[in-house]
Amino acid sequence: MNITVDVNELNTEFNVKLKGEIDAYTAPKLRESLFPISEQENVSITIDLTEVSYMDSTGLGVFVGAFKSVRAHNGEFTLVGLSERLRRLFDITGLADIIDIKSGTEGGLE
Repeated sequence: MNITVDVNELNTEFNVKLKGEIDAYTAPKLRESLFPISEQENVSITIDLTEVSYMDSTGLGVFVGAFKSVRAHNGEFTLVGLSERLRRLFDITGLADIIDIKSGTEGGLE
């Protein structure tokens, strides 16, 4: 199980493309990549999950923590490219009502 985290920065906008699985094994790597960014003032983070094949509750926890940090620093946090399975995970947990989730990659990464 692996995860690739590709971060592209332009001023205060960060586009993060993830590839692989997000679980208890890979979540620390994701957290290490997201949290320093999330603590910046007025940052905009867009995370593309198009190539994420699996995510468990540990992954949800990483996203909730990053989301809270971004919001506490007056930033924006958006998820794009969720598969039907991942979207359902966010819907079931109620996180889709809190976190900005865009269908496809509109406004996101290319």
